[in-house]
Amino acid sequence: MRRTTAISFDEVRRRRGLQVLAILSLLIAAALIISVNTGYIRLTPLELLHTLLGRGTDKQELILFDFRLPRIVISILVGAGLAVSGAVMQGVFRNDLADPGILGINAGAGLMVMLLLTGVAVAAGMSAAMIVLTLRLDPDKYQFVATWLAGSIWGTSWKFVLSLLPWILIQLPYVIYKARVMNVLNLGDQTVTGLGAAVTKEQFRLPGAAVGLAAANVAVSGGIGFVGLIGPHLARRLVGPKHQLLLPASALLGSLLVLTADTMGRRILQPSEIPTGIVVAVIGAPYFLYLLARTKS
Repeated sequence: MRRTTAISFDEVRRRRGLQVLAILSLLIAAALIISVNTGYIRLTPLELLHTLLGRGTDKQELILFDFRLPRIVISILVGAGLAVSGAVMQGVFRNDLADPGILGINAGAGLMVMLLLTGVAVAAGMSAAMIVLTLRLDPDKYQFVATWLAGSIWGTSWKFVLSLLPWILIQLPYVIYKARVMNVLNLGDQTVTGLGAAVTKEQFRLPGAAVGLAAANVAVSGGIGFVGLIGPHLARRLVGPKHQLLLPASALLGSLLVLTADTMGRRILQPSEIPTGIVVAVIGAPYFLYLLARTKS
């Protein structure tokens, strides 16, 4: 009877997770349509359709295919990569601040606070060093560096898409393939060793994949923070802790967050732009403080 109940519960959670993935995909499609038509020059739905079918003017094709679509694709890839990278780090190191009641989290709460404080100190030192270096740049280069540090989808051409795509196509399937391993890692090192998994190897390989994803995405988007925090935490609330659904949900939520933030940054002060990282920070900073307050309580 208990086994039947457990199976039914898992099946219900799986179906709910698939429904969540479908809804998130639809939301990304809606955000994509809005983003395509965001800019100084607007395209009507009919013009957009004609351009996609190859019947638009040269100007419309230039705007859509050479400027807007590459930026949209990069936003989606960057969001997915950063969110999955965050989900892997949370899964491997078992530091889910949003839900300290999960097995193995309470024991690591003190360590996480120490890591957080160390990270803040290191970030402050690195920021000071970068400020000193940027002061030696000419105004044009300084403006680019400042925008990149704030987090901006600056690589808006297909060559940047092609440079980022291999990292996503290699690392993302590998991480999703290791979803069961991450489920086991959440049980603790002793349990993993008893089940025969190579704890040390996986604890190096998976963070390595996460670092690779993050580094490739930062190269084309700058320092967009909080995506790797918000995406996995919201995904965990929506689909549960199992990484088979958690990782795809994190990827979709990250894509939705970055694409929406980039679109908002381009619409609010047209024709000027607000860096995507600033828009994400406005959303992410309060959420981060909420997580810290919840963990402390």
